[in-house]
Amino acid sequence: MKKVAEVMTTSPIVVEVPGSRSEAINIMVRNKLTGLPVVRASDGKLVGIVSRRDIFRKFDEDQLSIIMKKNCITISPETSIAEAARIFTERRIHRLPVISDGSLVGILTPTNLLGEVINMKTLITAEEVISTTCVTSYMGEPLQYTIVAMRISDVSAVPVLDDMGKLVGILTDRDLFSDQVANAEDLAKLGLEDSELAGYRNVLPLFYAATNQYLSENRKVSDYMIKSPTTVFKKITLNDVAKLMVQNDFGQIPVHGTKDEIIGMVYDVDVLKALLRNSDE
Repeated sequence: MKKVAEVMTTSPIVVEVPGSRSEAINIMVRNKLTGLPVVRASDGKLVGIVSRRDIFRKFDEDQLSIIMKKNCITISPETSIAEAARIFTERRIHRLPVISDGSLVGILTPTNLLGEVINMKTLITAEEVISTTCVTSYMGEPLQYTIVAMRISDVSAVPVLDDMGKLVGILTDRDLFSDQVANAEDLAKLGLEDSELAGYRNVLPLFYAATNQYLSENRKVSDYMIKSPTTVFKKITLNDVAKLMVQNDFGQIPVHGTKDEIIGMVYDVDVLKALLRNSDE
């Protein structure tokens, strides 16, 4: 089985400490990333990881050293991809710094491994790997209510249902970011200096929840959800799920049953279980 060195992203983009929230946001936006390794400016040593969700959870804090996750899990270039997949699935994390001789040499994400799932033979289906409780939302709910529910449940996406319980959309943290940088004032709040960055949607989820912006605007989930989302049948193999995720840059996909009823969500880290099963056989 392949080693991490064969699939990792080399020379990863990093952010330094001492540093600020705004610096991390700017780097993530400019490079279309959702998280970054954090290194010490004095010697380049890895000291943590920061993600858009970390920033959101501590939005009132500006010091990167306080926002970031310390003592993050690391792997070596010689680690097997099966072991890396095991860490991703068990810890449900989305980035693993790769360390060699004490230096950061790469970063591994679930996306790096999805291609391996596409190319392997597996009979494992989507329904077999669903492992988290599916938090849903109603299309007519006030957006502020759903934002709080997502924060409490620590999920980045929710299927959206109509009055009859039918799946009509999906709401993700990216969708909530879409109009948050529509003007110079909002850009300044985010620490962004370039107006051309206003179209990027993949950094800092649920920003308005921290600023209470939605409380007075009566916005509904239906205003921001992606309508008629892509779904997969519960019996689809993980090869095909991985292919959809890579082709569409999805981190999750709703799973439906024989009557089109929603039965759960399958996430990228769940799909990696195919690599674990393959390594055990």
